[in-house]
Amino acid sequence: MAMDEDECLDRYGLHPVGVGLDEVRGLLGEQIRLERQAQGRGDTELMKLCCVQLFNVGSLDDVLLVWEAKSASMDAACSIDIQLLCGSGLARTKAYLLQQRLPEAEAALQRLLDCEKAGDFEDFSVEGQSAQYAAYYTP
Repeated sequence: MAMDEDECLDRYGLHPVGVGLDEVRGLLGEQIRLERQAQGRGDTELMKLCCVQLFNVGSLDDVLLVWEAKSASMDAACSIDIQLLCGSGLARTKAYLLQQRLPEAEAALQRLLDCEKAGDFEDFSVEGQSAQYAAYYTP
């Protein structure tokens, strides 16, 4: 399913539902796999869009997938905002990661805590973040 950022946005919008949501997850998984093979093989802009789409859904089940995308490479880490892990809100995301007992969940939680301490979540709200992405992706 080769697709670029524009095609993905046209097809699923910023708030995918149903089968489209599963396809976004699959598309993100494929880009993660490519990016892990070699930095630059995956499309980090497409990865970011997929993460924005998942953020807008707000499911805790997507937190570790977004983290996997963010940690796929240095380029992905720079492209994918840490806030994209928090579509369910910062407090719920931290509680969820704490319960997971997985090395990747611990790493994601530590990064969230570090970024929170650094002020990256100072005026964070799910609605505000979503509005920023809507403005970014809407011409």
